[in-house]
Amino acid sequence: MKVAVLGAAGGIGQALSLLLKTQLPAGSELSLYDVAPVVPGVAVDLSHIPTDVKVEGFGKDNLADALTGCDIVLIPAGVPRKPGMDRSDLFNINAGIVRNLIDAIADTCPEACICVITNPVNTTVAIAAEALKAKGVYNKNKLFGVTTLDVIRAETFVGNLKGLNPANVHVPVIGGHSGTTILPLLSQVEGVDFTDEEVASLTTRIQNAGTEVVEAKAGGGSATLSMGQAAARFCLSLVAAMRGDNVVEYTYVETNSDDAVFFSHPVRLGKNGVEEILSYGELSAFEQNAKESMLDGLRGDIQLGVEFVNGK
Repeated sequence: MKVAVLGAAGGIGQALSLLLKTQLPAGSELSLYDVAPVVPGVAVDLSHIPTDVKVEGFGKDNLADALTGCDIVLIPAGVPRKPGMDRSDLFNINAGIVRNLIDAIADTCPEACICVITNPVNTTVAIAAEALKAKGVYNKNKLFGVTTLDVIRAETFVGNLKGLNPANVHVPVIGGHSGTTILPLLSQVEGVDFTDEEVASLTTRIQNAGTEVVEAKAGGGSATLSMGQAAARFCLSLVAAMRGDNVVEYTYVETNSDDAVFFSHPVRLGKNGVEEILSYGELSAFEQNAKESMLDGLRGDIQLGVEFVNGK
């Protein structure tokens, strides 16, 4: 398996690359790309870790070389949030970065599974889809928005609240990856009961957890370590599925449902990316109301991405 990390010298990129170096199957290749001049050093640093995963670093003039032969491409490249910013503030900078990287993927490894991490994910995935369509190589089954961070936060917060091992807690999270578009389905957590107050406070905390990190770092960055872990978890699930395992993850994909063109769903992964989009089941009255309230915002985020590429 050959995996590329685009933006490998950043906070998320380095954490993600470290986890992949230690956890990808033996014989895999890890291709690290960044415009920052430090990326060859990141690759050398990781190469000293004794696992059977080959690591190579590529600078800003060697993107095509980094992408050649890739099975999976992860995109954490972009600028992080700072205090007082929301994800929409990142749009003008990160939209252009994602567009350029997607164009290169379309030209060099159009069959690869593409995992978009760069915020605002609600919009950058739509940008990726439109850019791939413009190149004539769009495959909706191979484009993912990585929303796993919302899932692992929900699992952690529920486990801590209820005195459970978070590793044994499963919380479905649907919708998007920003503010109220993040919808944890607490009514579906098995073996756990919540009061109405707990549901309201937990939902708000999960939706605003990114801001919690940004403020705690006091201008020193956003969620990099937890995001690196979340992206690694999704990537490793995709690797396992491409090797024949039966794997289900929640991820932001094209669904063509009544909810929105893109929506985070439980998805059965396989050799060709999305094998099946599964139902997210019945919602509680609280969850149904929250979903209906956020759909216009999510659809607007998606339309922003479409218009960015198509120049409308």
